Amino acid sequence: MRGAGCVRVLGLDPGLQHTGWGVIECGRDGRLSYVASGVVSTVTAEALAERLCALHRGLASLFCSWSPDEAAVEHTYMNKNAGAALKLGQARGVVLLAPVLAGVPVSEYQAMEVKRAVVGTGHAEKGQVEAMVKRLLPGAEIRRADAADALAVAICHAHHRATRIALARARGAVPA
Repeated sequence: MRGAGCVRVLGLDPGLQHTGWGVIECGRDGRLSYVASGVVSTVTAEALAERLCALHRGLASLFCSWSPDEAAVEHTYMNKNAGAALKLGQARGVVLLAPVLAGVPVSEYQAMEVKRAVVGTGHAEKGQVEAMVKRLLPGAEIRRADAADALAVAICHAHHRATRIALARARGAVPA
């Protein structure tokens, strides 16, 4: 049950084979709480168009199930393999499109920005990120690294969101 004044954020870590997702709630007091996480997976034997469609269907289902207020997507870096990079870019396009089609505002964050927000350094290892996600979100059930990364993106967004609100209040643009 969502508390009064809570904002629900869906974090997304794009991938063609596995797109991680994580839902958190941000309270007015700045507290974060874990709601759910998982992955949307596609079948590698299927044609690319079918995989992209399966990815979109899975994401659309998340928006119906969890009703997020905002979404955050990790910006992916180029791969040495041009073909893999192109496929990842297409999957990322679906991941960016899904929230917009659901009427949910979407923000993007660089991987180093996410790591800095969660661990304190932009060069943190995956294990460090997952460990901090578990500390920041007690009770989080993380079954795959992709889901931990998605929760980290949601946490990063929550921190940036809080900062934007505080700055707006300081300028008098938002009532306290």
